[in-house]
Amino acid sequence: MDLIRNLFEKIVALSENEWEIFSSKLSRQKFPSKTVLLETGQTENYLSFVEKGIIRFYIPKEDKDLTFSFSFDNGFVSAYDSFLSRIPSLYRVETITETILWRLTYQDLQIIYSETEVGNKIGRFASEDLFQKKAKRELSFLNDTPEERYLKLFIEQPHLIQLIPLKYIASYIGITPQALSRIRKRIS
Repeated sequence: MDLIRNLFEKIVALSENEWEIFSSKLSRQKFPSKTVLLETGQTENYLSFVEKGIIRFYIPKEDKDLTFSFSFDNGFVSAYDSFLSRIPSLYRVETITETILWRLTYQDLQIIYSETEVGNKIGRFASEDLFQKKAKRELSFLNDTPEERYLKLFIEQPHLIQLIPLKYIASYIGITPQALSRIRKRIS
């Protein structure tokens, strides 16, 4: 929990009372690899912070899943569109590795917003983090080649990318596993 407090105190000063209210709403949960955190058609009820692990967001298809996002250590994770709108998700969220999350329910977040002055700042910080990841991904698809997308992922998370199956990485950068193999051969 100190990790989360230190992260938040970089952006906003927390009084002991505010931290007590916030931390009392957090629950630490551990998930094995390949655990579905949110199924297609369910409404997201959690805004979570990843203490440890890798999480994949994807649209399940009969012939192949379409991976469109990953979350890593020290980042926020949520099917945020479903979380905010309270409507069912159109995609699935699943752990790739053993994962430890600090979770906050939608209802508890509303309590934090109403009972603390810093709640909105913390909520905005999490929201901005999730938005920036989404915008970065969209711009990468518009501006970068698949090879550049692969290299960026490799540079950003070099120790973690080895834990992600190649078929997920290929889907994430918008190519086939065979094309990814060719890229990897070319750059090695």
